[in-house]
Amino acid sequence: MESSEQPSEARGDIEPHQKSPGEATPPAAGGVPAWVKIAAVVSLLVGAVGYLIFGSSASDAFVYSKLVNEVMAKPADFKGRELRVEGDLKSGSIKFREDPCEWRFVVQKAGLEMPVEFPQCVVPDTFRDGMGISVVVQGKLNPTGDGFLANQVIPRCPSKYEMQQKKQKGEVMPHAPVVSSATELK
Repeated sequence: MESSEQPSEARGDIEPHQKSPGEATPPAAGGVPAWVKIAAVVSLLVGAVGYLIFGSSASDAFVYSKLVNEVMAKPADFKGRELRVEGDLKSGSIKFREDPCEWRFVVQKAGLEMPVEFPQCVVPDTFRDGMGISVVVQGKLNPTGDGFLANQVIPRCPSKYEMQQKKQKGEVMPHAPVVSSATELK
């Protein structure tokens, strides 16, 4: 009498191989090895980061930020570089031209001045003459190094405590309505 249930060894069946922990799995026939996949992913990531740093507007995060006196003391050190330059707006220096639209003004710090050209029509509301405001301009020095071509103008408003002190002295707030203080460029 034969049993239909025989042990697998008796039937000649092969047990599936049990993988021990730490044993590498061989690549499937015709498959890509794991190291190639890892290298491809790392290459893509490095390429993406490189593009963000050097090929896109994210490179604006790597702009030098300097004071006017630092830039004007050694302008040759900063030629051709995108800069953010901070200084005080020189009172009475704002000039505007309508055709073509352009703002010109002077930013100063520690006795050194930097003329600025801003070839756009619109500036922030708080960009006013005679208010003693600090201004940050972003752009590049002109080829001769004696002026600045700005692509962005950022007026720095005084803190609320400075504003209260100015108000107590009878000064007008920078955001108060004022008749245009810019003189026309000819």
